[in-house]
Amino acid sequence: MEATGVGLRRALVLAFCVAGIWSAYIYQGVLQETLSTKRFGPDGERFEHLAFLNLAQNVVCLVWSYIMIKLWSSGSSGGAPWWTYWSAGITNTIGPAMGIEALKYISYPAQACARTIVESKFLLVLAKSSKMIPVMLMGTLVYGIRYSFPEYICTFLVAGGVSMFALIKTSKKTISKLAHPNAPLGYGLCFLNLAFDGFTNATQDSINTRYPKTSAWDIMLGMNLWGTIYNMIYMFGWPEASGFKAVQFCKQHPEAAQDILFYCLCGAVGQNFIFLTISRFGSLANTTITTTRKFVSIVVSSLLSGNPLSSKQWSCVLMVFAGLSYQIFLKWKKLQKKRRA
Repeated sequence: MEATGVGLRRALVLAFCVAGIWSAYIYQGVLQETLSTKRFGPDGERFEHLAFLNLAQNVVCLVWSYIMIKLWSSGSSGGAPWWTYWSAGITNTIGPAMGIEALKYISYPAQACARTIVESKFLLVLAKSSKMIPVMLMGTLVYGIRYSFPEYICTFLVAGGVSMFALIKTSKKTISKLAHPNAPLGYGLCFLNLAFDGFTNATQDSINTRYPKTSAWDIMLGMNLWGTIYNMIYMFGWPEASGFKAVQFCKQHPEAAQDILFYCLCGAVGQNFIFLTISRFGSLANTTITTTRKFVSIVVSSLLSGNPLSSKQWSCVLMVFAGLSYQIFLKWKKLQKKRRA
């Protein structure tokens, strides 16, 4: 009876994490699209320094996590030291930057219409939908983590469902863009982005194993501390760096600064749930949730734009949620075995 209650509480925590990650990052995606497409001021200027969003989010999340630790954590928690996150901080900084850069090479020019912007996101999700696979490969190759055969089935269900959906959704016109001379570079950057993401998640799992008392806020503080250091060097390391131009743009257009603030707050809330998921359930569960969140974003976008899903696309929806549900069942079953032992 007690084990059932513990399992139910863990299931509720996992559902809470799913809801938090989805809501925070879906809205953050809306804000990012607004910042990348909206024209500011009488001259209709665009905010072209999207890499600045990573630095701003790092700073806000760093302050947020520090406040949470001071308010809620005990003085000697036994968590991982801040310096243990230096390598994951590097890959976590370079990975998203490569993802943003890759989107330039696998999408149409910046002057293209809004429909093409949406389709370019489908292509990026297609390239990144198998993120869970490099997480598992990196975990096995770098840290010797062993996954069960059912976990591989779950991973391929989710990654395969998202990939099939993106492939069905993307128009022939957009697929033909892959023949562009820059497409190999764009997908090469996507591959590196996946590899860095896999290393980041595997390293976080290793840190949690070595320091089991590490809290979600400890992880958030360590990752964003190193992310802030690296991004500060990149954005302000030389006189002509893009960070200065981004700050000047925000001074000229306060409404852009407001959107960036809301973007960062969404990231801070989302990171709380992400690192809570990692500390309680591991990086594979977190990757499953975040990958599915991208998938849900596409579904919501399709519905809001008036493009109903076909029967094949609904099959992909069921495939993804079957994989996610199966993973939750596996974790619950594993918990029951531990309790009986």
